[in-house]
Amino acid sequence: MRGAFQVIVRGGGDIATGTIHRLHRCGFSVLVLETDHPSAIRRYVAFSEAVYEGSWTVEDVEAVFVKNLEEAARCQRMGKVPVLADGDCRCLEQLHPQVLVDGILAKKNLGTHLQMADTVIALGPGFTAGKDAHLVIETMRGHDLGRILTEGTALPNTGVPGVIAGFGKERVIHAPAEGKMINCSRIGDLVEKDQIIAYVGEVPVRAALSGVLRGLLREGYPVTEGFKIADIDPRESQQKNCFTISDKARCIAGSVLEGILSRQIPKARQAAGD
Repeated sequence: MRGAFQVIVRGGGDIATGTIHRLHRCGFSVLVLETDHPSAIRRYVAFSEAVYEGSWTVEDVEAVFVKNLEEAARCQRMGKVPVLADGDCRCLEQLHPQVLVDGILAKKNLGTHLQMADTVIALGPGFTAGKDAHLVIETMRGHDLGRILTEGTALPNTGVPGVIAGFGKERVIHAPAEGKMINCSRIGDLVEKDQIIAYVGEVPVRAALSGVLRGLLREGYPVTEGFKIADIDPRESQQKNCFTISDKARCIAGSVLEGILSRQIPKARQAAGD
């Protein structure tokens, strides 16, 4: 399997999916590593849904859930993106990727280190460039979104999502109790403030504001109290955007591509000159 995949991406949530989509479209062979039970909120635009559905298509790129590296290689040859349940990166015992991207966005490092690939890129806080990864990409909305860091860390997580149309923390809804999700609404629905959009067990989950239900955990997903379960966009005109890669994800994807090329092209030129 040496050289079978140029890029391995840890995580297949909506932000990571923007990067996976971009790299795949640019001709990179990409393998996605996910957990057994992904918890993406914006799951309609997350390749992690392939773990549950068998396959999942985002903007004309299809991801397929595979059981092993042999299936992954066949999937890649078919022009599709393989998704493997391997949260601990056990496949690295057999694979030697040129690039590894940590797109988990856990706000902390879950085991990524410099020896995993020739180029290791990490998205968001929890990593130090030059120590945990060669490059760190800023994921905080604002002037520095997408900035490529060769030293230091991304801005720390504030726990408050970026402000859209005057709303910040109200946009994200957390589980009011422990239990399994029972959904009353679907992603893309227009909801009103205080409308019941789901239940956690028998406890109702109400919309904190009116707008478009941009993200919602899967039906039946078990959550603990305080777990992020939904996301509302106050701009009703953004309904169609629930089904396409976000501006934030595209920006970060461009920075990952730039980061890869900025390290690979000089090496290629040096090799050509030798």
